Amino acid sequence: MSAQKTERLLNLVICLLSTRQFLLKEQIRAAVPQYAGCATDEAFDRMFERDKDELRDMGVPLRTGSNHAWFDDEVGYRVDRAAYALPDVRFEPDELAVLGLASRVWQQASLAAPASRALLKLRADGIEPDDENLVGIEPRVRTSEPAFDPVYAAVRDRRPIRFPYRTPGSSTVVLRHLEPWGIVSRHGRWYVVGHDRDRDATRVFRLSRVSGAVEPIGPPGEVQVPAGVDFRAAVAALAPLPHRGDSVLQARTGACHALRRRAVATRPADDGWDELVVPFADPELLAEEVAGLGPDVRVLAPDDVRDAV
Repeated sequence: MSAQKTERLLNLVICLLSTRQFLLKEQIRAAVPQYAGCATDEAFDRMFERDKDELRDMGVPLRTGSNHAWFDDEVGYRVDRAAYALPDVRFEPDELAVLGLASRVWQQASLAAPASRALLKLRADGIEPDDENLVGIEPRVRTSEPAFDPVYAAVRDRRPIRFPYRTPGSSTVVLRHLEPWGIVSRHGRWYVVGHDRDRDATRVFRLSRVSGAVEPIGPPGEVQVPAGVDFRAAVAALAPLPHRGDSVLQARTGACHALRRRAVATRPADDGWDELVVPFADPELLAEEVAGLGPDVRVLAPDDVRDAV
C-alpha cells in the first residue's frame, strides 16, 4: 500500500471516529484532504467505495445510518467506537520496561497536519469532534535534528534526496546524493541508511551532521529498498562508536547515577562531590548528557567535551 493511500485511509478513520454523528459523503469529501484531488463526483464515489471496502476488510467497524428519524434517505457513515476500541491490555513488568524505553522516543503524540485540517473542516461544518478518542492515533516523532522530518518523509515516500553534509572530524561540507532506505536511532543519535549515489555504495549518515536543507531530487516511489537489509546492523558496521578516551568529571554526591554506572574509577573530591572517570566515544553525545544534568556535574577533561557543554 502506498504512503498516500495509507495516509488517506488513516485520515478517513480519524474523520469517522471524531464524531458521534453520521457523516454524509459530502461532509467526508470536504474533511479528508486527499479527496480534494477527485476531479468529478464519479471519481470520488469510486475512491470512497474502495476505501470503505478496505476499511471493512481491515476490521474497522464502519456503520451506516441517519441522524434524522424522519429523513433516513440520507445515508451517513461513522465508526462504531465500542467495537473499534481495544479491550484492556495488561503488560508484564519486562514489557512495561520496553514500553518505557520506547516512550522516550515519542516525546509528544499529536495529530499530523492533514488530520488536524480534517477536524477543522468538521468544526466549520457544525460538527464538534470528540478529541478524546483521537489521542495518539497519528503520533509524530519529535527530534532535535532539523533534518529528521524531511529525511523521514523521503524514506516514507521512497524519494531520493540531496543535502550538505559535514564530514566527521572536520569542518568540510560536501553535497551528498542519497537513496534513503531507513532511519535508525543508535546511542541517542539518528542515522539514515541508503545508497550513496556519489560513492555508488551503501552509506550511513548522521542527521546531526546535515548542515543545510534536505531537498528531494526525484519523484516518490523512485527508490527501491533491497530485500533483507538490516538497517541497525548497517549503522553498527558503518558508523561505529569506538572508544575515544576517558573523561574526568565531578559529580555531586547522590546524583548522576547513569554516569556513575559507566565510570571505571570513582574517588572522593571536594566536599559533596566525587570525581568520576567515564569512558566515551562521542564528545558531543557526552556533552549533551552532561548538560542535561545541570549543576550536578562538572567537566574537568577533556577540553572538547568541556567546551561543548
